Amino acid sequence: MVYTLGIDIGSSSVKVALLEVASGACAGSVTLPQAEMPIDAPHRGWAEQDPRMWWQYACEGIRQLMKGKPAGFVRAIGITYQMHGLVCLDTQGEPLRKSIIWCDSRTVGQGERALRDLGRERCLERLLNSPGNFTASKLAWVRENEPDVFARTDRFMLPGDYILFKLSGERSTTCSGLSEQILWDFVADGRADFVADYYGIDPRSIPEALPSIGIQAHVSAGAAAELGLEPGIPIAYRAGDQPNNAFSLNVMEPGEIAATGGTSGVVYGVTDLPKADSLSRVNTFLHVNHSAQAHRYGVLLCINGTGILNAWAKRTVAPELSYSEVNQLCETVPAGSDGVLMHPFGNGAERMLENRYTGASVLHVDLNRHNRAHLLRAAQEGIAFAFRYGVDIMRESGLRAGVIRAGHANLFLSPLFRSTLATLCDANIELYNTDGALGAARGAALGAGLYRNRNEAFASLRRIEEVHPDPAIRQVLEETYQIWKKELQLQLENQ
Repeated sequence: MVYTLGIDIGSSSVKVALLEVASGACAGSVTLPQAEMPIDAPHRGWAEQDPRMWWQYACEGIRQLMKGKPAGFVRAIGITYQMHGLVCLDTQGEPLRKSIIWCDSRTVGQGERALRDLGRERCLERLLNSPGNFTASKLAWVRENEPDVFARTDRFMLPGDYILFKLSGERSTTCSGLSEQILWDFVADGRADFVADYYGIDPRSIPEALPSIGIQAHVSAGAAAELGLEPGIPIAYRAGDQPNNAFSLNVMEPGEIAATGGTSGVVYGVTDLPKADSLSRVNTFLHVNHSAQAHRYGVLLCINGTGILNAWAKRTVAPELSYSEVNQLCETVPAGSDGVLMHPFGNGAERMLENRYTGASVLHVDLNRHNRAHLLRAAQEGIAFAFRYGVDIMRESGLRAGVIRAGHANLFLSPLFRSTLATLCDANIELYNTDGALGAARGAALGAGLYRNRNEAFASLRRIEEVHPDPAIRQVLEETYQIWKKELQLQLENQ
């Protein structure tokens, strides 16, 4: 039998999975650590993690899966990772500081200045985005605030680029990765050196960009010895977590839409038209299968505060319950949570709110009537309301969410959340037997030629459930959503 390995570097955990190529079945997976990985926030709006922690857990997961297996057991490796993070490496390949990760909002100011100085029209035409708080802006913050670190930075990388470097010793990124760093020029179809020049970034510090699907590097002898692998195994796939989630669900063609509900929530639609949102509330990047012959762009709606609110609510009011028990408790409260509302925006600045940080909020609690079940249900409904708010923005750009595909994981394990979201968005939700690590392993098999084509790669993908809008709760959810939206608009107006 032939197997591939997928490594998923998240902000909450690191997951490693084995895919049996012929059947497409999961042959084992490990998620580390048992509790969530820490996110350091020394100041309001900051979020940092040590890249060496990601590598430590990736190594531990690989060793667990390889225990008792021959070194040649794995034939290819794929990597997926939390998007937009900044890793600064010195000439020896050592991190110079903690990674400034995706939900860090300290660089909003740098992005706003760049948008003004470079010109809004130029940015939207050539970058399809505002520079925002993406990776290039994060490096600009380092240049302004930590000049010694900036001067010593030999290469800067995304989290997945760092893992590939640790596995192979090779320094590279992907074309899709450059676009998520806001260093891709969609008009020139190449690197956006005008952004690097503006930020004072030496182009030599930007790694070479490669296709997401295809052999990019090989496992070094040192990493192989450390992990129980065979030297020379190809690393044949690399993608950010949201393009990879779409790939995992075979969302590759215009009009197809994927969603995920982990720490953050995402709706990701594929188009062949490079079109920017004038307010940069949604963002456009190169999709994993983009090519000169067939342009494929991913339109990404990201909500930083989603699953993290559900976890916070459970931890705060029901720490002794499992998530399954929480879901059952939520069902004891009617749709609309008897008027209790939650806004989930407490995990950094929100792009769909034009890079504003409102914080999370709990509204309309009656201390004589409401209990923890109302709070728990309001958390899940509030997350679904945030998805609906974002989907309405995506509809403005021409994307239609008639069918949404998702992995049977995280928030989509909750029947209440699935039904609420389907009803609010008036869309069917299809759930599949996959996750990010398995998607990366499938991508590795395709990139290494173990699958001959995309049809063969996804032949084993199985839809395990389809959720339809519920007309019985449509009216109350719509009425509650409109109140939720009005309260959000008042918060935004008062900022």
